[in-house]
Amino acid sequence: MQSLHQKKYRQRHGAFLVEGGKSVLELLSSDLETEHVLVTAEFASTHHKHLPDGLPLAIATEYELTQLGTLATNTTALAVARLPAEKPLPPTLPEAGLLLALDEVRDPGNLGTLLRLADWYGLPGVVLSPGCADPYSPKTVAATMGAFARVQVWERDLAEWLPTLPVGMGIFGADLEGDNVHHLKLRPAGVLVMGSESHGLTPSVEACLTRRLHIPRGAKGGAESLNVAISAAILLDNFFRNQ
Repeated sequence: MQSLHQKKYRQRHGAFLVEGGKSVLELLSSDLETEHVLVTAEFASTHHKHLPDGLPLAIATEYELTQLGTLATNTTALAVARLPAEKPLPPTLPEAGLLLALDEVRDPGNLGTLLRLADWYGLPGVVLSPGCADPYSPKTVAATMGAFARVQVWERDLAEWLPTLPVGMGIFGADLEGDNVHHLKLRPAGVLVMGSESHGLTPSVEACLTRRLHIPRGAKGGAESLNVAISAAILLDNFFRNQ
């Protein structure tokens, strides 16, 4: 299990770790394949109704769970799940909804929160550039708060993929010189592209935008910038506020 802390072994074994009771229960209620589960006796007793018959399950101590995983302490459960097969990327038409695309978002905590946002708004999925954090790293999975089990992800070179979208498809991105998002009537269709907090969008991806959106700072605001996940939350809310 400890080898699954590293991406190369997750890819080699086609599996990833799920840590903590809430995340493990989300896994067991999803369509993802579970290889095996380790739980404390207390967790097994409390949640026996949620542990399917035939589940490869073993009782472990809190010490063993913590040693095998990445959390500072794990008092409940740990599981190994199969990496899901990539489903076809949905047709990029307005009726397909709004896709979120992430350009070199390298922080696993931010990526996990962005996947959680995609789950909250019911997006068809999230497209990741090759420079993004691994969506199945333990830190990312933990930050999704269960969304890892529901949100489809695809990896694409955004600079190559975005130009293939149909003419007229909205490709939106944040820009300090963009249109004030509070003055727009947006609908959840197209692609919203978010870049890293440190560097923003890469030039080749930025060149693909068809509309630039600006989140205005409050009159008394002093912060230099917003976290990428916070920015995405504000923009997504503006896409969905009229629904």
